[in-house]
Amino acid sequence: MTATIEGPDGQPRCRWCGSAPEFFHYHDTEWGFPVGDDHRLFEKLCLEGFQSGLSWRTILAKRENFRAAFHDFDFDRIAEFTERDVDRLMNDAGIVRHRGKIEAVINNAQRAQEMVKREGSLAAFIWRYEPDAKNPVPPQSASVSAESITLSKELKKRGWKFVGPTTVYAFMQAMGLINDHVGDCVIRTEIDHARQNFKRPGR
Repeated sequence: MTATIEGPDGQPRCRWCGSAPEFFHYHDTEWGFPVGDDHRLFEKLCLEGFQSGLSWRTILAKRENFRAAFHDFDFDRIAEFTERDVDRLMNDAGIVRHRGKIEAVINNAQRAQEMVKREGSLAAFIWRYEPDAKNPVPPQSASVSAESITLSKELKKRGWKFVGPTTVYAFMQAMGLINDHVGDCVIRTEIDHARQNFKRPGR
């Protein structure tokens, strides 16, 4: 089986994006492009946590509902959520109603506030764990990495929840800390250029 699939324009894409029609747009415009915005990074960490045990297609289909429910993942607002908010979210059919994951988002919002005070930004902390580009692993050949294991441990040490190494690795793939598009994918070169031009936060 080849690592690519033909996209709507006839150009090769990573094979995984052919498993659902909505994946092509996500693959071409988001997955792997470097992100330095704290709210987007926080959103992705939360959504990857919600995905645990589910498919990304399920989460992507509900993403706008999640954004509405969690105030566009503004962690300063989420940090103020109370038990009443948890109950409200548990009754929101538009999102994944899992009490532990909802409570983890609120907890992680508070931890994100602490990190901003200590590190300057969430982005500055996270991008410290960007793998060394001189020692790449073959694209889509792993579900964890040394860096995702280390970042996961650091986040857990600081009190974050639902941030296991596999969740963190998927986050790193999506947020552009690595370029995990396969070699023949037409988007891989775009990601390389975006990463070259990206100013690493905190540097």
